[in-house]
Amino acid sequence: MWESYKKGFKAWLQLEKSLSENSIEAYLRDIDKLTRYLQTSGTLKAPDALELKDLEAFMHTIAELGFNASSQARILSGIRSFYKYCFIEQIVRQDPTTLLESPKLKRALPDVLSFDEIEDIIGRIDLSKPEGGRNKAILETMYSCGLRVSEVVNLRISCLYLDVGYIRVIGKGDKERLVPIGSSAVKYIRIYMQDIRVHVPVKPGHEDILFLNRRGSQLTRVMIFLLLKDLVRQAGITKNISPHTFRHSFATHLVEGGADLRAVQEMLGHESITTTEIYTHLDREFLRETLHRYHPAYKG
Repeated sequence: MWESYKKGFKAWLQLEKSLSENSIEAYLRDIDKLTRYLQTSGTLKAPDALELKDLEAFMHTIAELGFNASSQARILSGIRSFYKYCFIEQIVRQDPTTLLESPKLKRALPDVLSFDEIEDIIGRIDLSKPEGGRNKAILETMYSCGLRVSEVVNLRISCLYLDVGYIRVIGKGDKERLVPIGSSAVKYIRIYMQDIRVHVPVKPGHEDILFLNRRGSQLTRVMIFLLLKDLVRQAGITKNISPHTFRHSFATHLVEGGADLRAVQEMLGHESITTTEIYTHLDREFLRETLHRYHPAYKG
């Protein structure tokens, strides 16, 4: 009975939501967990027959099985998406997940690099090697534009509008956005293209990819991660740093500087403003730490 609903849900996620295969599989696994629970508890009703109390009982069971709050929230997100699909397709007349409470998540604030730390990391790059010039252009671009690591490795030459200070970024779900790019990043991209990339034998199909390895192929996300890990070690920074930290730092520095949250949302390519609001929490944490460090009433 549920198989046809799952097939329809899968098609909806692919066509309407443009999600990656990994995301689609994760959503389908959430629905599988629900249907397995319904089978074992002897309440395998159709989606339109399920009530709030059935879903509450399922979430209670998930918690008892030892799933942490983050995993519970992920499963609930999958079920909510399923019922959104069911409501749009008129499989159900009302959404039973509307009043379903989310597990209380303790949001861990990610590590953020100061501007000086970012300068220190980038300054560790060995510019005497050809890949050094490329790596400097990569990190300058990541920090200047707040790019995801997947966005920087997929960046195309045809998406660069350096004369007017913009790049076109293809983000999650193939959504495009125009992002301003700083003069320092522009400078090092130009140096890389004119002095380094021209000497790389480009593999067929990679002609438009901006950042290439020495064999003329697109870089992998792992290569960026390993590059950054090595530079962070050289700089003696003990924070938990990944390529995503550059994106976090870009956004945090903007918010700390007084940037409008909607503008930051646009630049990061967040679909929802609530995702961007993490940076207001980071900003408050920064303010609190500053207060404790410098205000005489908090010292001692």
